Amino acid sequence: MSALRENWRIVMLVVLLALSAVALFVPGGVVGGGSGGNQSVGSDGLTNLQYGIELDGGARIRAPPVGMTAEDAEFETESAVERQVANELGVRGIDVRADRADGTVEVFNASVSEEEFAAALEASGVSYGEIRDGVTEETRQGIVDVVNSKISESGLAGGTVTQVTTASGEHYIVVEAPNRDRQELRNLLSERGDVRIDARYPVQVNGSTEYRTETVLQQEDLQSVGQAQANDRNDGYHVSVTLREGAAEQFSNTLNEAGFTEAEGISNCQPDAGPNGTDNGYCLQTVVDGEVVYSAGVRRNLATSIRNGDFNRDPTFRMTTTSQQDAQDLQINLRAGRLPAPLDFDEAQESYVEPSLADQFKTNSLITGIIAVIAVSLTVYFRYGNVRVAAPMVVTALSEVVILLGFSAAVQYPLDLSVIAGFIAVIGTGVDDLIIIADEVMSEGDVDSSRVFQNRFRRAFWVIGAAAATTIVAMSPLAVLSLGDLQGFAIITILGVIVGVVVTRPAYGDILRSLLTDR
Repeated sequence: MSALRENWRIVMLVVLLALSAVALFVPGGVVGGGSGGNQSVGSDGLTNLQYGIELDGGARIRAPPVGMTAEDAEFETESAVERQVANELGVRGIDVRADRADGTVEVFNASVSEEEFAAALEASGVSYGEIRDGVTEETRQGIVDVVNSKISESGLAGGTVTQVTTASGEHYIVVEAPNRDRQELRNLLSERGDVRIDARYPVQVNGSTEYRTETVLQQEDLQSVGQAQANDRNDGYHVSVTLREGAAEQFSNTLNEAGFTEAEGISNCQPDAGPNGTDNGYCLQTVVDGEVVYSAGVRRNLATSIRNGDFNRDPTFRMTTTSQQDAQDLQINLRAGRLPAPLDFDEAQESYVEPSLADQFKTNSLITGIIAVIAVSLTVYFRYGNVRVAAPMVVTALSEVVILLGFSAAVQYPLDLSVIAGFIAVIGTGVDDLIIIADEVMSEGDVDSSRVFQNRFRRAFWVIGAAAATTIVAMSPLAVLSLGDLQGFAIITILGVIVGVVVTRPAYGDILRSLLTDR
């Protein structure tokens, strides 16, 4: 028991190595990120490691959100301001967002100029401080959340979405999708995902028939969304949705009052039959991002349930499309929600790595790592000519890499070339620190007691601690700023330094003490 107490640092190192092995190789050993462990896209199938597009192939898009924000805005009612500003600008209601608590009004339309926005605010009775380019933090986080949901629903396993800020204060949304091309990723991100159901029906006005269009359902009215499936009669595809209680009652009332549940309204819809391609009859239109993707009448069984009140007790119906792709897109948009603001693809930076090229990078990275380990091992051996000193040094330095790999697997941090460079740097800096320890301990002759060893080790550790603090301070700006591949390098280097100072350097000290001292 006393031996365990004296060598508790070695015990902690062994425990961390064991946990890292579990995270690396045991299915289900991961704790977050990614898409469910070692079988997700971007994994090699043998480990739980997640690879970025540089080592697995895929696309990356880095784009700023579209929008302007009026700061220090003062107004009474958010919905009224959103409606008034949108009307003044001639944009859709979803392109304006007001937040009374934060004192902001945002517009998400690239065609609106700052002068037009200012005029619309003044016409709406909104006082404000200044108008700046960009959107609020809440809107950016909303974009990240929705895009994450879109990636999850679309099956882009291993995809990641992050929000980054440049040194000049510009904000970008960065989306990576392994094993996907740029166009596929762009198509997913370019859709705003605004879905609604419009009721289009005839009304009599001064003895003539006119058509009225009224929005009867929006995404916020849905309680649950089913899977995209083929219709029973193979006449299209559908997505089943269940409405919230209040929305179901309002939906039923509107259709009853408009005549959809009467004899002349049931299944009475002829898309594109009217003048100028307008619908003729009683039609429920599925509208995605302002475009009608499907138009159909209310079927008899649904009309009957709405009319007798059964629908309000079980408010489920089908949203129909003409193609499987439209149904899948509809499912994604309904489940993920609407993007708070679109992304500016004119200012986007896009990259793509072929999977075959990524495999070459992966192989070359492995070879480079092996060469680095061999070179470090030989250098240390020639330096000391003593296997008892050199072997623990190399093993301890490599244990840092294993712990960092285990951490990366556990949190599903994607590995790319910059991260691999960070691992190689960790090996080099780790061995440097271990050499400092060995030289300090052995420089004044043989170590005749544990007390002498501890005094010499303590002096060496102060030097290592100061160097580690300098490294962390120097790397911190690279870790938090959007500087491309340098960020991954900095994060791994900082983590390696922390693991070294807290775990591996002290553990090597205990190992060296056991080898060099007798008491």
